[in-house]
Amino acid sequence: MSLKSIVRELREMRDGIGSMSRRAADGRAGGGRGGSRHSWPVLWSEQQQPPQQQQLQRQEHQQQQGRWANLPPELLLDVIQRVEASEATWPARRQVVACAAVCRSWREVTKEVVKTLEECGRITFPISLKQPGPREHPVQCFVRRDRGTSTYLLYLGLSPSLHGENDKLLLAARKIRRATRTSFVISLVSNDFSLSSSTYVGKLKPNFLGTKFTIFDSQPPCDAVVLPNNRPSKRHFKQVSPRLPLGNYNVATVSYELTVLRNRGPRRMQCTMHSIPALCIQEGGKAPTPTGIIHSLDEQVPALSTSKGKEPAIEFSSTSLSADLSGPVCTNEVPLVLKNKAPRWHEQLQCWCLNFRGRVTVASVKNFQLVASVDPSLGIPAAEQEKVILQFGKIGKDIFTMDYRYPLSAFQAFAICLTSFDTKPACE
Repeated sequence: MSLKSIVRELREMRDGIGSMSRRAADGRAGGGRGGSRHSWPVLWSEQQQPPQQQQLQRQEHQQQQGRWANLPPELLLDVIQRVEASEATWPARRQVVACAAVCRSWREVTKEVVKTLEECGRITFPISLKQPGPREHPVQCFVRRDRGTSTYLLYLGLSPSLHGENDKLLLAARKIRRATRTSFVISLVSNDFSLSSSTYVGKLKPNFLGTKFTIFDSQPPCDAVVLPNNRPSKRHFKQVSPRLPLGNYNVATVSYELTVLRNRGPRRMQCTMHSIPALCIQEGGKAPTPTGIIHSLDEQVPALSTSKGKEPAIEFSSTSLSADLSGPVCTNEVPLVLKNKAPRWHEQLQCWCLNFRGRVTVASVKNFQLVASVDPSLGIPAAEQEKVILQFGKIGKDIFTMDYRYPLSAFQAFAICLTSFDTKPACE
């Protein structure tokens, strides 16, 4: 690297944005009980601040970050590489998140060092929850259900730890009951399920019979086109610009087979992933992989235009955001379809059995394994179609395991598993 390049980069780092705030030192470096659980909200909220607030912080903390931003690039790269390589698991991996929170130069170098989840198999930033899992091995998680609050918490790990300090919370969902149906709201934190919150990730909506579920993402997947929704709505909405993000994008549909004779047996389900092409599972295929941050609604929504100078075109509240004004996301290719792997009947045990490889220990109608269901004309090898992409099963009272792999993300896998917890009067 030439001397002029080094001087230019040092000058850019000196004028960088961000700061090593107290929240970065306390929240990201392990403040409170189970410090690794609190890494998402702090990093999330600071990355999602409006431009005006970011400008104020630049002026306030520009001098405080000087000694950190002026490190030589080679030294900074070596430091972050060592931290990333040594801290491979949570809660120790929160140190990598802390490095990205120091200042802009540290954040840019950290983003270069930390690879995507598909490449490295490590969950680091919140955007990792929207990236497809690794190809070679599944990401092993578990779900804890709280019947009292109708809350479902997704943790990273093989099984719950003894005291819970090392359990890394990835996502949380709450069942919202209404007069005619229920819905699940998915968030980054377990204490805020508002649709207008910056921690809102997506939601899951079933139909009246509980046979069809629609998964909505808070932001559109990369390289995807949102089709218009032509279904009539009971609510009245004023005209909105088509470029205005609405925060609910239909990325997948989960359907359960209707049981007419009500015969007892395993549930039959099918998942249509509108945002994932079917050819991505073959060798050399590529699933959509977001690499930026997950934008909040405050950052997505521009200044609202007014109608006749009296009132804005639409008001973003928990009520207006609950409406889904966009149709399925289209990738201009055949979407990936997943089906549950058919179990076999065990004569001695007198029950339906699947090989969960020791990850499921309790028989339950909620247990399932999903494999790819593709058209033979696509020429995808049979070995790829037999791989278990997602498996979910019970291991104890209100404790379930969830293992997912490429091309599903943690958000998509968690939303699919949530469909097992909803009441299905027409399927049982």
